[in-house]
Order: sequence, then C-alpha cells, then structure tokens
Amino acid sequence: MASSASVAAASPPHHRRRLCTLLPQAHLSRSPKPNAFLRRRSFLLSSSSAAAAASLLLFPQPGAADTDAPAPAPTPSPAQPQSGIVTDRVFMDFGLCPSYLASDRPLGFDLAACPDSEPLGRVVFGLYGKLLPQTVANFKAVCAAAAYRGTLIHKILQGQFFVAGRQGRKEKGEVRPPPGLVRNVETVDPKAFQLRHSRPGTLSLCLSENDDDDAVKLEPDYHNVEFLVTTGPGPCPRLDNENIVFGTVLEGMDVITNIATIPTYKPAERIRQFNDFAQFIGDERAQIARTMWNRPLKTVYISDCGELKVATPSLSPSLP
Repeated sequence: MASSASVAAASPPHHRRRLCTLLPQAHLSRSPKPNAFLRRRSFLLSSSSAAAAASLLLFPQPGAADTDAPAPAPTPSPAQPQSGIVTDRVFMDFGLCPSYLASDRPLGFDLAACPDSEPLGRVVFGLYGKLLPQTVANFKAVCAAAAYRGTLIHKILQGQFFVAGRQGRKEKGEVRPPPGLVRNVETVDPKAFQLRHSRPGTLSLCLSENDDDDAVKLEPDYHNVEFLVTTGPGPCPRLDNENIVFGTVLEGMDVITNIATIPTYKPAERIRQFNDFAQFIGDERAQIARTMWNRPLKTVYISDCGELKVATPSLSPSLP
C-alpha cells in the first residue's frame, strides 16, 4: 500500500488540495513550530522600524546645509546692566591742611588757600554720561565751577569708602553748588541703581549716606552733590541699591588708598551705648553726635578740581 506522501505526490492538483484536508497535521508540517520569543522579537523589531520610518516622515532630519549653519547667538538678558562708557573726565587734587585745626586760625579761613598744604596727589574720575546723564551733568558742572575746591572729606570708613561734598557754609569746608544745575530725577529712577559697588575706586552719588542738614535739603534750589568713593580692598554691597554709581577712578588709585589709611574718630563703647539709648528714646542730639563719628583726625580736603578735555581717550573705560 502506497504511503500517503506518495499518493499526494502522484495525485492531480485538484485531488492534492482535497487530500490536504484529509491528511493529519503532523504530516503537513515537517519543521518545528516557530519559537514564541522569536515571534515577539520580530514584532518589536518591526514596530520600532515602523516608528522610525514614521518619525522620518513627520520630522525630517536636517541636511548637510542645515548642520553646517552656525547656531544663533543667545539674546542678552534684559536684566543685565548696560555697558558703561566713559564720556567725561574730571580731576580732583587732594591734600592735607595742618593749620586748619590750629587754635589761632583766622575767622573765615579758606581751605583753598591753605598756607601749609601737603599735597596727596591727583585723582582722575571717568563718568558714565550715557548711562546717567543728569547725575553726570551736575557733578561735572560742580567740578568745572571749582565748587568742590576747599571742601573737606568729612567721613572715612576704613576698608570701605570716604564721603565728601557736604553742603553748607564755605568757611566750614562745605560746598555751595553753583546755579544752573539740572533737576536730577534719576535719584528716584530704579534703572539708575543697576550698577554695583563691586570694586575699589567706584564713584557714587550719596543718597543713603547723605549728611546734608535737613534745613539745607528743604531749600527750594537744593541739589544733591555729595559723593563717595569706595577705597577697598573689597566690594561694598551695603551701598548697592541705595546710592547711584556714576563713575570710576581712572588714575590715582594710590591717592584713594592713602586717604583710606588716615585715622578717624571712633567713640568708646560706653559712648556708643549711651548714644544708642538716646536714639531709642528719640533724643535728637544722638544723631548730631553720630555725625562726629568716623571724622578724619587730619584735615583732608580737595585743593583743586576741574574738567578734563580729552580729544582721544587713552584709557579704556570699565564698569565697577
């Protein structure tokens, strides 16, 4: 009897299809069942290939021309301060006047005509006229009119800064501003406080450190011209957001450092405690007494000042 395989081979095609339905499944499949793991792996590979193809259609990759193009430059943050450009230069000559503290000093003694002046040197300030035009215009006008000449440095905080330009009577070594100064609205503009007191030689308009008398501040033509200069060696963050930085020292930083070493009046601890108590109970004399603190024990003053006309700037400006 012929085997079922030989019968199926010898039968015609239409008979062979009929035999396929009659033959057992074991005779139809000579190869083992495909592994279930291989089926899952093939499905995953085919799925990932399809997903990659779809991503190429939806999100085409950049060509060679695109990859060679330079990346766009990052836009600067609007919170960053503008670059400071030195537009104007002024100078100040500093000196010591030993005879100013003499008991036989004549009435109306003018510091500008000190007979035994000891020069300390010249300081050149660079001013940021584009960033703070009103503050710079007033400071430059006071220097050009020589109104700072013969005025005292009335406060030195060693290791931090010194203050000059207190307004008042000329015979007391104080400043009388010249007429014609502009109304400085930058003192109430938040943008004017963006620069920091980050290094020695920073020139700043005194607001929080202003020592002008209240009677002077109430005058109708009052203009704040009191200024401070940081002496180092480090930054003065306590001055930030309170005073307006409008310039920097370009020459004469050694003069600034020399001024910072002059000894000052420091009250004893008992006097400080008594003053704190007087201020706590509202005694106005406490604040008057505090104005004597940090006063230099030597007479440091501005012997001359003025504006410098520079046709071609030779010094590179930099922000403090």
